[in-house]
Amino acid sequence: MSSSLAQPLPWLLLLLALAVFTAETASAAELEVEPLGGKAPQREFDYFALALQWPGTYCQRTRHCCSNNACCRGSNAPTIFTIHGLWPDYNDGTWPACCTKSRFDPKEISTLTDALEKYWPSLSCGSPSTCQGGKGTFWAHEWEKHGTCSSPVFRNEYDYFLATLNIYFKYNVTTVLNEAGYVPSNTEKYPLGGIVSAIENAFHMSPLIICSKGSVEELRLCFYNDFKPRDCAVGQDIKTDMVSKGSCPKYVSLPEHASLGGPGRDGLQSWVSDDAAAF
Repeated sequence: MSSSLAQPLPWLLLLLALAVFTAETASAAELEVEPLGGKAPQREFDYFALALQWPGTYCQRTRHCCSNNACCRGSNAPTIFTIHGLWPDYNDGTWPACCTKSRFDPKEISTLTDALEKYWPSLSCGSPSTCQGGKGTFWAHEWEKHGTCSSPVFRNEYDYFLATLNIYFKYNVTTVLNEAGYVPSNTEKYPLGGIVSAIENAFHMSPLIICSKGSVEELRLCFYNDFKPRDCAVGQDIKTDMVSKGSCPKYVSLPEHASLGGPGRDGLQSWVSDDAAAF
């Protein structure tokens, strides 16, 4: 087995800020949402899903490198679960999207940029679509598609990104799995039930796990709108829902991240400009 996954949590000030955010949530309930494109106002969502990505699986798809792909950072590439997004969802399996005309403004979260680069990085070179048309950054996509639908819990872009970081730090999946003996390895296979049990025992919630070719690709934690833990399963067949309707085998891997080539390095990956990578 490889080295420990445990990482320090240096963002204690962010955790303190979450308490302030929580106290203000009630007043946020009075916020009115301006629907996009004249649509009827969205109905209030039922829960949040915190979607986490496993870099060792995602980065296996990288065939060329660019500056905005964290898989291409060499020894500084992420080796822990990173954030994909915080998504408002409905119990019927659907979700709201692109709920307001609010455009992503990077200046609004400038004080969070260092934390976001480390814990919420893009793991590809592509530029995802935005709700306002065209292409944008990974963070722009997450805010415009999902964050704008998080009212009345969040009132603005800054609150959405700050609270997501805080929830991620509080429910540290990487540390929990590390302490249970589930560490990155290109040779070990781990029982899926053991991974699920480790999360359940630590956080008192059942996660949803998605796999790709037998490797853990994504792990989701679910919360009520007040951020109390809840099971992700919404159907009667909880065990099936929990592993995304059988996308995971009984034994799964947590592959180690392979160092990718960068400018001036030898390797299978070529280095291209961000503009070229977007197409």
